Amino acid sequence: MAEAADPAGSIGLKAELSLFDSITIVAGSMIGSAIFIVSADIARHVASPAALLAVWVAAGLMTVAGALAYGELAAMMPQAGGQYVYLREAYGGMPAFLFGWTLLLVIQTGTIAAVAVAFARFGAVLWPALGGPMSWGWQGVGLDAERAGAIVVIVLLTFVNLRGLDLGRAVQNFFTSAKVLSLGLIILLGCIVAPNHNAVEINFVHGFFGAGQWSAGFVAAFGAAMVGSLFAADAWATVTFTAAEIRNPKRDLPRALALGTGVVILFYVLTNVAYLCQLPVVAAPGAEPGPGAGALTEQVFTLGIAGAPHDRVAAAAMQIVWGSAGGMITAVLVMISAFGCANGLILTGARVLYAMARDGVFFAAAGRLNRARVPAPALVMQSVWAAVLTLSGTYSELLDYVIFAQLIFYVITVGAVFVMRVRCPEAPRPYRAWGYPWLPAAYIVAAVALMADLLVVKPRYTWGGLLIVLSGVPVYVFLHRRALRTAEATRAAARGD
Repeated sequence: MAEAADPAGSIGLKAELSLFDSITIVAGSMIGSAIFIVSADIARHVASPAALLAVWVAAGLMTVAGALAYGELAAMMPQAGGQYVYLREAYGGMPAFLFGWTLLLVIQTGTIAAVAVAFARFGAVLWPALGGPMSWGWQGVGLDAERAGAIVVIVLLTFVNLRGLDLGRAVQNFFTSAKVLSLGLIILLGCIVAPNHNAVEINFVHGFFGAGQWSAGFVAAFGAAMVGSLFAADAWATVTFTAAEIRNPKRDLPRALALGTGVVILFYVLTNVAYLCQLPVVAAPGAEPGPGAGALTEQVFTLGIAGAPHDRVAAAAMQIVWGSAGGMITAVLVMISAFGCANGLILTGARVLYAMARDGVFFAAAGRLNRARVPAPALVMQSVWAAVLTLSGTYSELLDYVIFAQLIFYVITVGAVFVMRVRCPEAPRPYRAWGYPWLPAAYIVAAVALMADLLVVKPRYTWGGLLIVLSGVPVYVFLHRRALRTAEATRAAARGD
């Protein structure tokens, strides 16, 4: 197996992350604002409680299968940059660079921007000033109170992570624990303490499988619906970016991937059960939430999950439980979740830029550490671009475009397990992918089938995502040639030419 361009490049990073820290990075990066929102769009696609839950279960099975495969690569190559390193070792420099390029351009930074805006948007429920008009801008590009609030979050969390890994992981551990408890609260209230008996009867007694929904077009609709659930379950691989900072990566990385994804998917499915225990899955004209409900609560109930105002499903469900206070309580829960998610993404994403710089295919400054032994220039570069995307107002569209591209990288990275088994059969493998070769192969087949479905039902986003990836090809060619010229000049100087 080839070595990195600078095998000592990770020595300066502090190996301080425990197994618990690694699990909170996985879970905290996954749980953002999507679980509180995307079920509305899923319900509009599939229109039955059984199919809604099936979408989340299918996305969960794919996520866990992918994580189990990544565990083998993570234990083999516990280097800073994680997935970037796996792609480089299996396929060469260009595929690895295209991953890092897309990650910087939109996957990581766009998600940071999106969850920071979600924090500010729900914060407007508590501080209405955050919902103020645009102060300056043109054609949707500019600054308003909401975007200013988002940028403050990005800057604050970048500053926290510049202070060192100890502070960054402390913030991550606290907010991940808080957001898991928040989902647990929704599950407990929605399913056990205060289920709405009318909603339970509508969803689980009379209409669990829906009516007339299971047609030939259902498969295509199911695939389109999975975009939301997969996005909500995304970012689990970011923990691999911090491999050089984990105390025992060969043991703990596979465990963190498996445990972190498994716990989050379980909570996601149960959260959707809680939604179904409070709201009909689709609009139910004439249905009533029960005695004592106000006019607004009755309206929210009849709209159902698919018609939740502004797609805020969690807020609608909690309004059935708490009345008008439900919206404010849910806003606090989403803010906690978004803040922790943004921290996890900021902490991990800069490590890929660091690894790329050490390979000579990114700005050299990104490969430097500060006195706290964290990649400070990479953290700053990442935050600046995330702030630009926030000002542009286009990050949400870019995220739609990149879902297809993200699936491509997941497929070829899981495929790297097969490649490395053939290329380096004798290489140490502290952990071997569970279910190999059938489970990784099943993941690849399922992901490719989903991509084919998206090419048909969402061509605008799939082809757009592919173009974002391919835009990095000329950049890589230029940077690679420059790195070769620099290396040749260094060798010539050493020879005294």
